[in-house]
Amino acid sequence: MSASAKSEARVVVITGAGKGLGRAFALHAAVSGARVVVNNRRRNGEPSSADAVVAEIKAAGGDAVADDHDVRDAGAAQAMTHMALAAWGRLDAIVLNAGVNGPAARFSNQTEDAFRDVLETNFFANLAILQAALPHVIASGAGRVVLVGSSAGLYGVRGRAPYAVSKGALIGLGLTLSHELRRDGVGVNVLAPYAATQMTAETMSAQPQIGARMTPEAVAPLATWLASAECDANGEIWVAGGGYVRRARMMEGDGAVFAALSDVPAALEAGRAMQGATGFAGAEASFADFAAKGAR
Repeated sequence: MSASAKSEARVVVITGAGKGLGRAFALHAAVSGARVVVNNRRRNGEPSSADAVVAEIKAAGGDAVADDHDVRDAGAAQAMTHMALAAWGRLDAIVLNAGVNGPAARFSNQTEDAFRDVLETNFFANLAILQAALPHVIASGAGRVVLVGSSAGLYGVRGRAPYAVSKGALIGLGLTLSHELRRDGVGVNVLAPYAATQMTAETMSAQPQIGARMTPEAVAPLATWLASAECDANGEIWVAGGGYVRRARMMEGDGAVFAALSDVPAALEAGRAMQGATGFAGAEASFADFAAKGAR
Protein backbone atom coordinates (compact mmCIF):
# COMPACT_ATOMS: atom_id res chain seq x y z
CA MET A 1 0.00 0.00 0.00
CA SER A 2 1.40 3.43 -0.90
CA ALA A 3 1.95 6.10 1.76
CA SER A 4 -0.88 8.24 0.36
CA ALA A 5 -3.27 5.32 0.25
CA LYS A 6 -2.28 4.32 3.76
CA SER A 7 -3.11 7.79 5.10
CA GLU A 8 -6.64 7.35 3.78
CA ALA A 9 -7.08 3.78 5.03
CA ARG A 10 -10.03 3.34 7.33
CA VAL A 11 -9.55 2.40 10.96
CA VAL A 12 -11.79 -0.36 12.27
CA VAL A 13 -12.19 -1.86 15.74
CA ILE A 14 -13.30 -5.51 15.63
CA THR A 15 -14.19 -7.25 18.87
CA GLY A 16 -13.94 -10.97 19.49
CA ALA A 17 -11.44 -11.10 16.64
CA GLY A 18 -9.05 -13.73 17.95
CA LYS A 19 -10.83 -16.66 16.33
CA GLY A 20 -13.87 -17.69 14.31
CA LEU A 21 -15.91 -14.99 12.64
CA GLY A 22 -14.03 -12.11 14.25
CA ARG A 23 -10.66 -13.39 13.06
CA ALA A 24 -12.01 -13.80 9.53
CA PHE A 25 -13.47 -10.29 9.65
CA ALA A 26 -10.17 -8.80 10.84
CA LEU A 27 -8.05 -10.60 8.24
CA HIS A 28 -10.38 -9.67 5.39
CA ALA A 29 -10.70 -6.04 6.47
CA ALA A 30 -6.92 -5.72 6.69
CA VAL A 31 -6.32 -7.37 3.32
CA SER A 32 -8.86 -4.92 1.90
CA GLY A 33 -6.81 -1.98 3.19
CA ALA A 34 -8.24 -1.19 6.61
CA ARG A 35 -6.15 -0.67 9.72
CA VAL A 36 -7.54 -2.88 12.43
CA VAL A 37 -7.70 -2.96 16.21
CA VAL A 38 -7.96 -6.69 16.87
CA ASN A 39 -9.69 -7.30 20.18
CA ASN A 40 -9.96 -10.63 21.94
CA ARG A 41 -9.80 -11.45 25.63
CA ARG A 42 -6.62 -13.13 26.82
CA ARG A 43 -7.20 -16.02 29.18
CA ASN A 44 -4.79 -16.56 32.06
CA GLY A 45 -1.82 -18.69 31.07
CA GLU A 46 -2.68 -18.66 27.37
CA PRO A 47 -0.94 -16.78 24.55
CA SER A 48 -2.69 -13.75 23.11
CA SER A 49 -4.99 -14.74 20.25
CA ALA A 50 -5.22 -11.06 19.30
CA ASP A 51 -1.42 -10.94 18.93
CA ALA A 52 -1.56 -14.02 16.71
CA VAL A 53 -4.10 -12.44 14.37
CA VAL A 54 -2.11 -9.21 14.24
CA ALA A 55 0.96 -11.24 13.27
CA GLU A 56 -1.03 -12.84 10.43
CA ILE A 57 -2.18 -9.44 9.24
CA LYS A 58 1.33 -7.96 9.30
CA ALA A 59 2.76 -11.00 7.54
CA ALA A 60 0.29 -10.31 4.73
CA GLY A 61 1.39 -6.67 4.53
CA GLY A 62 -1.45 -5.19 6.58
CA ASP A 63 -1.54 -2.91 9.60
CA ALA A 64 -3.07 -3.86 12.94
CA VAL A 65 -2.68 -3.62 16.70
CA ALA A 66 -3.81 -6.07 19.37
CA ASP A 67 -6.07 -5.49 22.35
CA ASP A 68 -6.40 -8.23 24.97
CA HIS A 69 -9.29 -6.84 27.01
CA ASP A 70 -12.36 -8.82 27.90
CA VAL A 71 -15.09 -6.57 26.47
CA ARG A 72 -16.86 -6.78 29.84
CA ASP A 73 -13.93 -5.28 31.75
CA ALA A 74 -14.31 -1.79 33.17
CA GLY A 75 -12.47 0.57 30.86
CA ALA A 76 -12.20 -1.91 27.98
CA ALA A 77 -14.33 0.19 25.65
CA GLN A 78 -12.28 3.32 26.31
CA ALA A 79 -9.02 1.38 25.92
CA MET A 80 -9.97 0.04 22.49
CA THR A 81 -11.06 3.47 21.33
CA HIS A 82 -7.86 5.07 22.65
CA MET A 83 -5.76 2.40 20.97
CA ALA A 84 -7.21 3.26 17.57
CA LEU A 85 -6.71 6.98 18.11
CA ALA A 86 -3.17 6.55 19.47
CA ALA A 87 -2.12 4.34 16.57
CA TRP A 88 -3.77 6.15 13.67
CA GLY A 89 -5.50 9.28 14.93
CA ARG A 90 -8.99 8.28 13.86
CA LEU A 91 -11.74 5.69 14.15
CA ASP A 92 -14.08 5.06 11.24
CA ALA A 93 -15.97 1.87 12.02
CA ILE A 94 -16.67 -0.68 14.71
CA VAL A 95 -17.66 -4.30 14.21
CA LEU A 96 -19.21 -5.59 17.42
CA ASN A 97 -18.68 -9.32 17.16
CA ALA A 98 -17.74 -10.47 20.68
CA GLY A 99 -20.38 -12.71 22.19
CA VAL A 100 -21.17 -15.85 24.15
CA ASN A 101 -23.76 -18.59 23.73
CA GLY A 102 -24.61 -19.00 27.39
CA PRO A 103 -26.05 -22.19 28.89
CA ALA A 104 -28.20 -24.57 26.86
CA ALA A 105 -31.38 -25.33 28.81
CA ARG A 106 -35.11 -24.91 28.66
CA PHE A 107 -36.37 -21.59 29.98
CA SER A 108 -37.71 -23.29 33.11
CA ASN A 109 -34.16 -24.39 33.94
CA GLN A 110 -32.45 -21.09 33.15
CA THR A 111 -31.52 -18.75 35.99
CA GLU A 112 -31.72 -15.00 36.21
CA ASP A 113 -27.94 -14.99 36.62
CA ALA A 114 -27.58 -16.80 33.28
CA PHE A 115 -29.58 -14.07 31.56
CA ARG A 116 -27.56 -11.33 33.22
CA ASP A 117 -24.26 -13.01 32.34
CA VAL A 118 -25.08 -13.37 28.64
CA LEU A 119 -26.53 -9.86 28.43
CA GLU A 120 -23.37 -8.42 30.03
CA THR A 121 -21.28 -9.65 27.10
CA ASN A 122 -23.70 -9.64 24.19
CA PHE A 123 -25.48 -6.39 24.97
CA PHE A 124 -24.04 -4.20 27.70
CA ALA A 125 -20.39 -4.58 26.65
CA ASN A 126 -21.38 -3.60 23.12
CA LEU A 127 -23.33 -0.66 24.52
CA ALA A 128 -20.21 0.55 26.34
CA ILE A 129 -18.10 0.32 23.19
CA LEU A 130 -20.69 2.27 21.22
CA GLN A 131 -20.78 5.02 23.83
CA ALA A 132 -16.99 5.31 23.87
CA ALA A 133 -16.44 5.07 20.12
CA LEU A 134 -19.38 6.89 18.55
CA PRO A 135 -18.08 10.47 18.91
CA HIS A 136 -15.01 9.47 16.90
CA VAL A 137 -16.98 7.36 14.41
CA ILE A 138 -19.26 10.35 13.79
CA ALA A 139 -16.23 12.63 13.36
CA SER A 140 -14.87 10.41 10.59
CA GLY A 141 -17.56 11.70 8.22
CA ALA A 142 -18.43 8.24 6.93
CA GLY A 143 -18.74 6.23 10.10
CA ARG A 144 -20.11 2.72 10.11
CA VAL A 145 -21.35 0.39 12.85
CA VAL A 146 -21.84 -3.34 12.31
CA LEU A 147 -23.61 -5.23 15.09
CA VAL A 148 -23.27 -8.99 14.85
CA GLY A 149 -26.71 -10.31 15.73
CA SER A 150 -28.30 -13.68 15.09
CA SER A 151 -31.39 -15.24 13.61
CA ALA A 152 -32.04 -16.34 17.21
CA GLY A 153 -32.73 -12.70 18.00
CA LEU A 154 -35.17 -12.48 15.12
CA TYR A 155 -37.09 -15.71 15.58
CA GLY A 156 -36.12 -17.22 18.92
CA VAL A 157 -34.42 -20.57 19.41
CA ARG A 158 -35.22 -23.50 21.67
CA GLY A 159 -32.94 -23.96 24.67
CA ARG A 160 -31.08 -20.66 24.30
CA ALA A 161 -33.39 -18.03 25.75
CA PRO A 162 -30.61 -15.84 27.24
CA TYR A 163 -28.77 -15.79 23.90
CA ALA A 164 -31.92 -15.02 21.90
CA VAL A 165 -32.89 -12.22 24.27
CA SER A 166 -29.42 -10.66 24.08
CA LYS A 167 -29.33 -10.72 20.30
CA GLY A 168 -32.88 -9.39 20.06
CA ALA A 169 -31.85 -6.46 22.26
CA LEU A 170 -28.81 -5.85 20.06
CA ILE A 171 -30.97 -5.81 16.93
CA GLY A 172 -33.34 -3.29 18.53
CA LEU A 173 -30.39 -1.11 19.50
CA GLY A 174 -28.95 -1.24 16.00
CA LEU A 175 -32.22 -0.27 14.34
CA THR A 176 -32.70 2.60 16.79
CA LEU A 177 -29.18 3.92 16.19
CA SER A 178 -29.73 3.77 12.44
CA HIS A 179 -32.48 6.38 12.85
CA GLU A 180 -30.62 8.54 15.36
CA LEU A 181 -27.28 8.61 13.51
CA ARG A 182 -28.56 8.98 9.94
CA ARG A 183 -28.06 12.75 9.94
CA ASP A 184 -24.51 12.27 11.19
CA GLY A 185 -23.66 10.20 8.12
CA VAL A 186 -23.22 7.03 10.15
CA GLY A 187 -24.57 3.80 8.69
CA VAL A 188 -25.67 1.19 11.23
CA ASN A 189 -26.52 -2.35 10.17
CA VAL A 190 -26.99 -5.76 11.73
CA LEU A 191 -25.24 -8.86 10.41
CA ALA A 192 -26.78 -12.21 11.36
CA PRO A 193 -24.19 -14.78 10.26
CA TYR A 194 -24.30 -18.53 9.84
CA ALA A 195 -20.82 -20.03 10.21
CA ALA A 196 -19.08 -23.12 11.52
CA THR A 197 -17.21 -21.85 14.56
CA GLN A 198 -16.39 -23.06 18.05
CA MET A 199 -19.70 -21.58 19.22
CA THR A 200 -21.75 -23.40 16.56
CA ALA A 201 -19.77 -26.65 16.41
CA GLU A 202 -22.54 -28.80 17.87
CA THR A 203 -25.19 -27.51 15.46
CA MET A 204 -22.99 -27.64 12.38
CA SER A 205 -21.60 -31.12 13.13
CA ALA A 206 -25.11 -32.51 12.78
CA GLN A 207 -25.19 -31.25 9.18
CA PRO A 208 -21.62 -31.68 7.88
CA GLN A 209 -22.50 -31.04 4.24
CA ILE A 210 -23.83 -27.61 5.21
CA GLY A 211 -21.15 -26.84 7.76
CA ALA A 212 -18.41 -27.44 5.18
CA ARG A 213 -19.44 -24.39 3.19
CA MET A 214 -20.46 -22.24 6.17
CA THR A 215 -16.96 -20.99 6.90
CA PRO A 216 -16.27 -17.72 8.72
CA GLU A 217 -14.31 -16.61 5.67
CA ALA A 218 -17.45 -16.87 3.52
CA VAL A 219 -19.13 -14.15 5.60
CA ALA A 220 -16.13 -11.82 5.90
CA PRO A 221 -16.55 -9.87 2.63
CA LEU A 222 -19.99 -8.72 3.77
CA ALA A 223 -18.65 -7.49 7.11
CA THR A 224 -15.90 -5.58 5.31
CA TRP A 225 -18.43 -3.99 2.96
CA LEU A 226 -20.81 -2.97 5.75
CA ALA A 227 -17.90 -1.24 7.52
CA SER A 228 -16.75 0.56 4.36
CA ALA A 229 -17.35 4.18 3.37
CA GLU A 230 -18.87 2.96 0.10
CA CYS A 231 -21.66 1.05 1.85
CA ASP A 232 -24.95 2.97 1.63
CA ALA A 233 -27.04 0.47 3.62
CA ASN A 234 -28.52 1.74 6.88
CA GLY A 235 -30.93 0.21 9.35
CA GLU A 236 -30.88 -3.15 7.62
CA ILE A 237 -30.54 -6.71 8.88
CA TRP A 238 -28.50 -9.03 6.69
CA VAL A 239 -28.53 -12.81 7.16
CA ALA A 240 -25.44 -14.37 5.58
CA GLY A 241 -23.55 -17.64 5.32
CA GLY A 242 -21.72 -19.75 2.77
CA GLY A 243 -21.37 -16.84 0.35
CA TYR A 244 -25.14 -16.23 0.32
CA VAL A 245 -26.90 -13.19 1.78
CA ARG A 246 -30.49 -12.07 2.16
CA ARG A 247 -32.24 -9.27 3.97
CA ALA A 248 -34.47 -9.79 7.01
CA ARG A 249 -37.11 -7.21 7.80
CA MET A 250 -39.85 -6.60 10.34
CA MET A 251 -43.25 -6.55 8.61
CA GLU A 252 -46.85 -5.78 9.51
CA GLY A 253 -49.78 -7.02 7.45
CA ASP A 254 -53.23 -5.54 6.93
CA GLY A 255 -55.34 -5.79 10.05
CA ALA A 256 -58.94 -6.53 10.87
CA VAL A 257 -61.46 -4.76 13.08
CA PHE A 258 -62.81 -6.34 16.27
CA ALA A 259 -65.33 -4.91 18.70
CA ALA A 260 -66.15 -7.83 20.97
CA LEU A 261 -64.54 -10.97 22.31
CA SER A 262 -66.41 -13.04 19.74
CA ASP A 263 -64.78 -11.03 16.91
CA VAL A 264 -61.21 -11.77 18.00
CA PRO A 265 -60.67 -15.26 16.46
CA ALA A 266 -61.74 -14.08 12.99
CA ALA A 267 -59.64 -10.93 13.30
CA LEU A 268 -56.54 -12.94 14.21
CA GLU A 269 -57.13 -15.37 11.37
CA ALA A 270 -57.34 -12.47 8.92
CA GLY A 271 -54.14 -11.02 10.36
CA ARG A 272 -52.24 -14.29 9.93
CA ALA A 273 -52.64 -14.00 6.16
CA MET A 274 -50.24 -11.00 6.22
CA GLN A 275 -51.97 -9.43 3.23
CA GLY A 276 -50.42 -6.12 2.24
CA ALA A 277 -47.35 -6.76 4.41
CA THR A 278 -45.30 -3.61 4.85
CA GLY A 279 -42.10 -2.63 6.59
CA PHE A 280 -41.69 0.72 8.33
CA ALA A 281 -38.84 3.14 8.87
CA GLY A 282 -39.27 3.27 12.62
CA ALA A 283 -41.92 2.80 15.29
CA GLU A 284 -43.37 6.25 14.65
CA ALA A 285 -44.16 5.38 11.02
CA SER A 286 -45.67 2.07 12.10
CA PHE A 287 -47.97 3.77 14.60
CA ALA A 288 -49.05 6.46 12.13
CA ASP A 289 -50.04 3.80 9.60
CA PHE A 290 -51.75 1.70 12.28
CA ALA A 291 -53.73 4.65 13.58
CA ALA A 292 -54.86 5.67 10.10
CA LYS A 293 -56.00 2.19 9.09
CA GLY A 294 -57.48 1.27 12.46
CA ALA A 295 -59.62 4.41 12.48
CA ARG A 296 -61.46 3.49 9.28
